[in-house]
Amino acid sequence: MATILPSPPKVGMVSLGCPKALVDSERILTKLRADGYGLSADYAGADVVLVNTCGFLDSAKEESLEAIGEALAENGRVIVTGCLGREAEMIRARFPKVLAISGAQQYEAVVGAVHEYAPMPKNAFLNLVPDSGLKLTPRHYSYLKISEGCNHRCSFCIIPSIRGDLVSRRPDAILREAEKLVAAGTKELLVISQDTSAYGVDIRHQPREWHGREVRAHMTDLARELGSLGAWVRLHYVYPYPHVDQVIPLMAEGLITPYLDIPFQHAAPSVLKAMKRPANELKVLDRVHKWREICPDIAIRSTFVVGFPGETEADFEYLMQWLDEAQLDRVGAFRFEPVQGAVANDLPNPVPEEVKEERYARLMERTAAISAAKLQAKIGRTLDVIIDAVDDEGGATGRSKADAPEIDGEVFLRDTVGLAQGDIVRVLVEDADEHDLFGVVTE
Repeated sequence: MATILPSPPKVGMVSLGCPKALVDSERILTKLRADGYGLSADYAGADVVLVNTCGFLDSAKEESLEAIGEALAENGRVIVTGCLGREAEMIRARFPKVLAISGAQQYEAVVGAVHEYAPMPKNAFLNLVPDSGLKLTPRHYSYLKISEGCNHRCSFCIIPSIRGDLVSRRPDAILREAEKLVAAGTKELLVISQDTSAYGVDIRHQPREWHGREVRAHMTDLARELGSLGAWVRLHYVYPYPHVDQVIPLMAEGLITPYLDIPFQHAAPSVLKAMKRPANELKVLDRVHKWREICPDIAIRSTFVVGFPGETEADFEYLMQWLDEAQLDRVGAFRFEPVQGAVANDLPNPVPEEVKEERYARLMERTAAISAAKLQAKIGRTLDVIIDAVDDEGGATGRSKADAPEIDGEVFLRDTVGLAQGDIVRVLVEDADEHDLFGVVTE
């Protein structure tokens, strides 16, 4: 007579915040799936719901609290983890029915809480997990976290107090994970950390053997090895340290994607000093020009903060002129928002909210015009595009090498036939607007 196995408990996941938090969620789900748990795509089917929170900005905290409240209302059995978990008393006061609370990177605590509140039947044999682990992103791209924490002490940031100082992963461990991801269908690796340029500093760039050769725990070595795997390799959160110059030739060779995500945050020297940012805006401009000489197709994206305490109109105009000179391809901006525990909260001369809004609007208008001009110049060119979605009416949406998923622009295609998510095709650019391209497949 056949043996009927009991159904394993199912876990639901709400993952908020940055890609680093998304990787944490993937690791948690991979461990739980290996332990035999099932996954639920909705509240109704879950025996317990995990909410991986963000606690960086007050607005992000509020979004996390709303997510916790929704999960409790819809399911009632909620475990909280992530950056906001460090404020456990506040969460408990607002949501006393939460089952358990843990902080960022506390994987064992999260998994232990799931085992406690949704225990596995003793005879469940369902621990089936692919080598690449479980993912919350589409199959064709994957985030690859190379380190945790940060050694900087920027005055507006509390990440070091949440996630600690820099802790780099071994290069062979990173490459092994990347190799498995590519073998499982990943076409694009998005390298993430708090400070990608600082990778390996804490372990003195110690080399490890990988496929019969030594590879240093260093950004340039890692980029070169990742580029040999055959996928697009996109570098995020890169501080403009001198050794970043060594990565640009790899882009010119086509080994890694010609894209750098550099969080400049500002350009005015007085503001950078108040932010405690490690940067020299004039030398960076010279280097940006040299990078473009070496690799003309390089796309540089960045984010900026407007309305930082003490920012004068002259400081803001300096930033605007710097942006005109830098001609960055992709730009995001934030209005300064006090974060509990940040040193910047106590700085003098706060900028009024209406001034923040006005400066934000001006910056976005200026950078949108720069973006529009750069995209107009691509009309008539043929670019590689990775397909993210295909519709039923002959259209498809993808991204060029200048576009990271969810944060940059897209490429909208017409008259597509036989394309699938993850395909990389050649596209003739026919039109453009401020942020996106429009084209047709040429192959």
